Amino acid sequence: MIAWRNRFCLAPLPLPPPQATMEPEQGYTIDEIREITRGFFGTISTNLASVIEYAFSKSGRPSAYVLGEEGGGAFLAGVRYGSGKLYMRSGGKEKIYWHGPSLGTDFGAAGSRTMFLIYQLSEPADLYRQFTGVDGSAYFVGGVGITFLKGGKVIMAPIRSGIGLRLGANLGYIRFTPRATWNPF
Repeated sequence: MIAWRNRFCLAPLPLPPPQATMEPEQGYTIDEIREITRGFFGTISTNLASVIEYAFSKSGRPSAYVLGEEGGGAFLAGVRYGSGKLYMRSGGKEKIYWHGPSLGTDFGAAGSRTMFLIYQLSEPADLYRQFTGVDGSAYFVGGVGITFLKGGKVIMAPIRSGIGLRLGANLGYIRFTPRATWNPF
């Protein structure tokens, strides 16, 4: 039973205007992303559809996306680990891992399927860095949510759909790497 879940960014990041740096045919369309989520998240729900529409209205068409799974937990300080595959609009794809610490009034644990919509990514090497942001969650059993993170010129919108019990807000970062690691920093 899905109760509710809400992810938000307390400090809005300056997002690029839609199509600011690419030709329209270079970014994924909303219909392409909806089709991808149907296969990845299962049946597309009203909540997931509205989260995807929100990302497109704020940032336009992504130049890449990551599909993967992650898990994490927190008791004031927290960690998150995940792995997935990066898909570039230019045709490239590769295995990718992410991890990161957080600090805040956050309690609980969760596992989720995660899709990162990535903007202004021209090559995979630009992803291997730290992406900071503020995250807030309030859910019991499961739900779907989005937040925006920034690292250099690249902006990403992780969309998570998972299960668990989590409550609170935190400040943290996610770091992408080409190999798995247990070190959250």
